[in-house]
Amino acid sequence: MSDPTETDGTTGAAPAADPAQGEGGPGRHVRVVLVDDHRMFRTGVQAEIGRTEETGVEVVGEAADVDQAVTVITATRPEVVLLDVHLPGGGGVEVLRRCAPLMSDPERPVRFLALSVSDAAEDVIGVIRGGARGYVTKTITGTDLVDSVFRVQDGDAVFSPRLAGFVLDAFASTDAPPVDEDLDRLTQREREVLRLIARGYAYKEIAKQLFISVKTVESHVSAVLRKLQLSNRHELTRWATARRLV
Repeated sequence: MSDPTETDGTTGAAPAADPAQGEGGPGRHVRVVLVDDHRMFRTGVQAEIGRTEETGVEVVGEAADVDQAVTVITATRPEVVLLDVHLPGGGGVEVLRRCAPLMSDPERPVRFLALSVSDAAEDVIGVIRGGARGYVTKTITGTDLVDSVFRVQDGDAVFSPRLAGFVLDAFASTDAPPVDEDLDRLTQREREVLRLIARGYAYKEIAKQLFISVKTVESHVSAVLRKLQLSNRHELTRWATARRLV
């Protein structure tokens, strides 16, 4: 990281970030909310980028699921949200849907940068369609993550290098076919239930994980089986495993 004691000797308006520094640059500041269901990962990100005097990044809130995320984001109105894709309560796409009015605010827009271990096509396309300004994987360095946050604050689109070409190809044509026609039939919540069923979770465990009732879980499972034309959870597990969704 750049030396926090270095300055350009100017005051007033903050200068543009120097890409060579890989930091926000002297005098720059951005308020960030971290959304990830793994507490240790949030702690690590906070320690890596949240040293405000050095990086210019101030972490003003954290959340571990969809409901917490919407509450914290609405209350703090950060400039940028670092958003995991897979979250209890409906996933990152559900957070984006419920925060759509904040993203479209002309005066104080809240911008989202997906930060995920996944580089699956369905995850990338889903959050970009939902309104996220970029998508980076968790292999990113702290320096590059700080740089990405400030770029998103400025309105840029940011992607991990390996994903950039894929995203351009995916959106090159408005009539591009779905990544997976079968999976495309499922709602975001049904996909969450599908993954948990395939991982061996019991209905009660899924209900607790997603903050819904057992009856609602049963309804989602029935809908998934019907849409995918499967007979039971064992067939569902094989189906999900074959598509590497587990």
